[in-house]
Amino acid sequence: MENDRTTTAPSRLRAGFVGAGFMAEVHSRAARAAGAEIAGIASSSPASAARAKDRFGVEQAYASAQDLVEDDMIDVIHVCTPNATHLALAEAALKAGKHVVCEKPLATNVQDAAHLVELAASAGTVATVPFVYRFHPMVREARERIASGQTGRISTIQGSYLQDWLLSRDDDNWRVDAGLGGASRAFADIGSHLCDLIEFVTNDPIIRIGAISRTLFSGRANHKDVQTEDLVAAVFTTEAGTVGNLLVSQVAPGRKNRLMIEISGTESTMQFDQEAPETLWLGKRAGSELLVRDPDALSPEAARLSVLPAGHPQGYQDAFNAFIADTYAAINGDIRDGLPTFRDGLRSAVLTESIIESSKGGEWVDVPGVKQLEGAQK
Repeated sequence: MENDRTTTAPSRLRAGFVGAGFMAEVHSRAARAAGAEIAGIASSSPASAARAKDRFGVEQAYASAQDLVEDDMIDVIHVCTPNATHLALAEAALKAGKHVVCEKPLATNVQDAAHLVELAASAGTVATVPFVYRFHPMVREARERIASGQTGRISTIQGSYLQDWLLSRDDDNWRVDAGLGGASRAFADIGSHLCDLIEFVTNDPIIRIGAISRTLFSGRANHKDVQTEDLVAAVFTTEAGTVGNLLVSQVAPGRKNRLMIEISGTESTMQFDQEAPETLWLGKRAGSELLVRDPDALSPEAARLSVLPAGHPQGYQDAFNAFIADTYAAINGDIRDGLPTFRDGLRSAVLTESIIESSKGGEWVDVPGVKQLEGAQK
């Protein structure tokens, strides 16, 4: 009878991780929470993989990423490595028939991102990018309120994503190096999350943008010729005619991970702050209220993502866990609303290149849609 249960039960997904840093740790926790077997890990060296195996509780360390990708026992590959390596690793995984979760940015330019979208489509596997802030319940509540008309006709959007971890000249990281991180740093790293959240919540794409960027330090501790930006400010318009602005900075003292969007309509204003993700501020002319996460009082999608009772705070790891759970559900044939795919990664690459072009040229730039790009590829 024991054997019967083993053979008839659905097999658990076997997840492999490339990379051994902070994001790989976050991914592995989420994969474990979603019921996967934490099967394998590869890193920059066999020694690094061996250390991560013990640290993360992974079954096996692989000598190389290629060995991991080619193992038929692995179902899904999580790419958690420096940005410039994403293309080759995701491409190898897709060609090996694996499902892929690739950290953002999906690629460091639009052409490579479009290639990965096309490859994922032809492979017929699930390919997702962790725009995980979509998975905060109060973000889904905001989205539902806009879609149902409770906010009225949207007039303005303002958003910011502020951090201070690169505040000093002595602060340094591989992301500073354009060769590893790509031509954009602050926007590609965190501005991508901000724009994804704005477009996801409003269902209204940005179509024109005007941006300026600044690099405060031309040299840092380990990098003497820094070309990537520390901050970006931009104004934009959307397809529906809404106007907005955004500010992205990795040099804002006291701001650790402050992602905020505020959307105003003819009936009300909504504000979501990722550092206080349990609430949604609702402003009206006659007064305002703070809507607290309570599964019994929220829209169905927000309630679905409320895995803890009201008053028991959920946070970033819970949002990441929900993203991975929905990715794995898609692998098993259950496609859930709001899952960010490689097409969303391509969209982010398009916005990043538009920001770069505008900030260099000092002029407005038209932002192409993903469908336009896909049509141009054929």
